[in-house]
Amino acid sequence: MSGGAITAWAVIGIVGGWLAHPVLEAWRRVAPVITWAQPMLLLLIAATLGVTAWVTHRQLQVRGERIEAHQAVNRLVLARACALVGALLAGGYLGYAISWLGYDMSTTAGDRLVRSAVAAVAGTTIVIAARLLEHACRVRKPDEN
Repeated sequence: MSGGAITAWAVIGIVGGWLAHPVLEAWRRVAPVITWAQPMLLLLIAATLGVTAWVTHRQLQVRGERIEAHQAVNRLVLARACALVGALLAGGYLGYAISWLGYDMSTTAGDRLVRSAVAAVAGTTIVIAARLLEHACRVRKPDEN
């Protein structure tokens, strides 16, 4: 997975997240609420990917075991999909957080900004864990030790 593709998805997310605040506020008269459940769920996904990456790395790289071809392909597809979606989510939450800058932080705007920023960091951890899983799926050449 190229860094350019991940960056493009993150930029799309930033623009979408930044536009979500004024558009939804004008349409529904209420901006979306970010609770602590969203960043916690993203961190759970990142942890699951991280554990899968660690297990895959230990299995393939450290112990030199083989896994079924479909299992390796499934993990690789999961890693690539999660890297793109994680970048989109990280960008979306970052854009949403940016949209709240300049508002009175004593109101709910401060809560939305902080929770969105934490969710953006959690989305970034998904991208990192997905990249680690993708790297763990690489097959060593016979002449490599």
